[in-house]
Amino acid sequence: MPDEQSTDEQSNNQVPDPQGYFWRLPYDWRRPTWARFRARWWNRDDPRLFTPRSFGWGLAINFYWVFHPRQLVRARRAA
Repeated sequence: MPDEQSTDEQSNNQVPDPQGYFWRLPYDWRRPTWARFRARWWNRDDPRLFTPRSFGWGLAINFYWVFHPRQLVRARRAA
């Protein structure tokens, strides 16, 4: 069953939702997958700079936007 979830995340270009929220911060205690890790830490399709962590509680940085700040401004204007 975990294999089915990871293949669904890989085929889907959207950022997977966090498992839940506590004190308005997202948490995800599921086993991290490469697809979820990549979608949260290096994702040009997500206009957010801070995304839910791939494992644990809190926020992570989408490093794609750190290295491409001009494209961040363009993406936010388009969204």
